[in-house]
Amino acid sequence: MATLRQLEYLVTVADVSSFTRAAETLHVTQPALSHQIRTLEQEVGALLLERLPRGVRPTSAGRAMLAHARSVIEEAETAVLAARRAAGLVGGELRVATVYSITLGILPAALATWSERHPAVNLRLFEHRHTQELADAVADGQADLAVGPQPQGWRGPIEPLGTEEFVVAVSADDPLAAAGPGEVALSALADRRWVHFAPDHGLADVLDRACEPAGFQPRVAVRTEQTASAPILAAAGLGPALVPANLVPDSYNGVLLAPVPPVRRLLTAYTRSQFDAPSRAFTDVLKETAAQKLRPAP
Repeated sequence: MATLRQLEYLVTVADVSSFTRAAETLHVTQPALSHQIRTLEQEVGALLLERLPRGVRPTSAGRAMLAHARSVIEEAETAVLAARRAAGLVGGELRVATVYSITLGILPAALATWSERHPAVNLRLFEHRHTQELADAVADGQADLAVGPQPQGWRGPIEPLGTEEFVVAVSADDPLAAAGPGEVALSALADRRWVHFAPDHGLADVLDRACEPAGFQPRVAVRTEQTASAPILAAAGLGPALVPANLVPDSYNGVLLAPVPPVRRLLTAYTRSQFDAPSRAFTDVLKETAAQKLRPAP
């Protein structure tokens, strides 16, 4: 298959009508240039350039190839420019993968700040239900950067963002809410029916693991696929829900209680090989904007 270098050589010789001048322009020796052109002609199976007493002219096959060669070279130059722009935060697209709860709680402020500071770099979000699903997707190349709970066994670079606190959401008329916001021992909720999450949802694991030391498996009143639905269903009286505090709006019409013992998880930003300029810049924005909603990382 023809290489980009061979196409560049062909176009240059055709433009200057001379192997000698083309070699000077390309900073190569004339024998090396001639060899690449012969190799290209052998690949094509036709003579592309005709040597005349007063210069070099493309043959009919050469003229047919030149138009496409110029287009390929232009596309390659455009691709290189796009990559350089993205690396310099002046263009391109940054692909970010995360889990649903983080899209609701941590990312909105970061996305708004990013849009103001780097309007030329577009963001594309990929949302997942579970930490392992997120890590697998990033490992497979779906995204440039992952934002989520710390993955087990991750071999690439990881940047801690902070620790998020979980709260127990209940309805305003729940007996636990009589004294207003406060604390609740998880063991006191052993007999309650919970607003739970779908079995393959990452927050289902969080609830199950939190209740295990208290000596019970949470009974289910309803399971939801949607992270944002859990506190709403809890406020409607279906049962308590364990959710990240950062995703509950200030206008919430239920009551939030701090579980005892506390339920927390470390949030991180991570990538496959290294943080490039856009990934590093977005991680810095995350740290800045999430500081109001997360505890400092240990």
